[in-house]
Amino acid sequence: MSLNLNIFLPHRRIGKGKARSFRSLLRTIGPTWEYSPYRRLIQVLCFSIFLVLFFHVCWPYSATPGANVQGWPSHYAEDFASKEILQPEAFLALDPLVSISAAIAGRRWVWSLTWAAAILALCVIVPRGFCGVICPLGTLIDLFDWVIGKHIQRFRVKRDGWWIHLKYGILSAVLISALCGILLSGFVSAIPVLTRGMQFILAPVQMGVLRGWHQVPPLHLGHYFSIFLFLGVLASGLLRPRFWCRYLCPSGAIFSLSALLTRVTERKVRKECVDCGNCAAVCPFDAIKPDYTTRASDCTLCQTCGGACSVGAIRFTSRWDREDVRSATDGSADERSLSRRAFLGCMCAGAAMATGTRHLFGTPLGGSDPDFLPVRPPMSLPEQKFLRTCIRCGQCFKVCPNNVLQPLGFEQGLEGLWTPALAANWSGCEPSCANCAQVCPSGAIRNLPLLQKRVAHMGLAIVTKQTCLPCVGKEACEICANECKNAGYNAIEFERVHPEMDEDGMPIEGSGFLAPVVIKEKCVGCGICQSVCHRMNVKTKHLLNRAAITVRAGAGREDRISHGLYTDLRAEEEKERLRHQKERNKNFGDFY
Repeated sequence: MSLNLNIFLPHRRIGKGKARSFRSLLRTIGPTWEYSPYRRLIQVLCFSIFLVLFFHVCWPYSATPGANVQGWPSHYAEDFASKEILQPEAFLALDPLVSISAAIAGRRWVWSLTWAAAILALCVIVPRGFCGVICPLGTLIDLFDWVIGKHIQRFRVKRDGWWIHLKYGILSAVLISALCGILLSGFVSAIPVLTRGMQFILAPVQMGVLRGWHQVPPLHLGHYFSIFLFLGVLASGLLRPRFWCRYLCPSGAIFSLSALLTRVTERKVRKECVDCGNCAAVCPFDAIKPDYTTRASDCTLCQTCGGACSVGAIRFTSRWDREDVRSATDGSADERSLSRRAFLGCMCAGAAMATGTRHLFGTPLGGSDPDFLPVRPPMSLPEQKFLRTCIRCGQCFKVCPNNVLQPLGFEQGLEGLWTPALAANWSGCEPSCANCAQVCPSGAIRNLPLLQKRVAHMGLAIVTKQTCLPCVGKEACEICANECKNAGYNAIEFERVHPEMDEDGMPIEGSGFLAPVVIKEKCVGCGICQSVCHRMNVKTKHLLNRAAITVRAGAGREDRISHGLYTDLRAEEEKERLRHQKERNKNFGDFY
């Protein structure tokens, strides 16, 4: 049974009238548009969807201000859900290396494994179809090569070199590191590299233009490192078109191995081939051997070669179709084939890279504090599982209102680089928002209903009595308590300090200042109190050098659980509180 997937425009079909004009239009855009326009149209569609998801669906400021029936200040979660026709993390979930490595490193099931299995199943019919058509980074690389790369030839390298199988070495390094509990996929996987690069380059522009440049957080060394990595991926096209996709991308390596093992379709060259070389000249993935047959591990079935073939000798059909097919020459003619020796060499190189990376991740870098513990987003996994599961994609930063979540630099060394942490001096966590949990593709932030987020503790607000204005008797200040009340938490009460004394040396009732006291059971560590204290007393009035109330993690101040509900934790705490109260009342009665 023959399975035909020929959707290219045959070279011989010149056409007349409108058909000729259509082909002329395609030719002016580029030869690949003329030879395989359907593939290019699907690429444009997928890239457009990615941009809409990134810039529109993940833009949190379309929420309408006001109070809903529960009294929360705005509807961020509801607004985000209304726009989420397609999940914004869809492309991240389709990158199989993201899901597989996160599941291995975190030793847990990752929901996006289902999506990864779906795209790998699709690639049974269209091998490496994700790389050739769906991947937005591949499309952006094509655009870079078309606009810039083709005009700069001085850095070109030959087709064959030590780098031709490097993607398999990088893949093995990522997987072996994941087995050791170190997640590297966020550094090298295609989609995280793209989303993080756009988050650090284009998202600030969107924020500055639409909301004001004062809303853009400052960049640090971690930002610049990620931007350099992203631009390096694009600039690799100066070596050869799609150099990253051909030789370096570990996500593509997974699809290549899948194509070798599971493909049911394949590019076939029939005996009519005249060895003109047109197909090899236009192949974007260098998937054509010197004898013009196919390197199955590299072919994406983009069909550009089919449109370029002047004699119609190329067909895309079932793998086992042998009718009138040109026989491949001796394998020695293609030294680029992935041999067993090359595969073992890549595995050894990957193991060496993984070993070096493990040592590097376990060693604090200059300036990093081994005891530093950031305040993570609500509903985050326990810290070690979080670091092993977070792929550093940057999606949570994009959907977070007011940039409450910001990426760490090198405070935790490489292990914590680009992971999200609460920047409470910048802003506080919105009580009606759980967007970060909704877009997390690896489950590092648990996707639970908004009610669970409202009671999940990120940390605990601590009042620094040595600097708090009422505590030191400078002036009355209730802004932290007011903001906490407006957010619906009511986690700050007051105690009277520095009262005036009467003639008998007794405190005068109602005199002095009301100083804030944090109720541990109610405080979720949202940082709203720290945000307003920093904004008013540090930035505006210049009364303090730093906020007098700060949110801190560690020492049991936050909920970091992998299973279960946060409402159950609060219910257990309430039971324990009532039990202790009952015992105190009983002991008090026995005493009297």
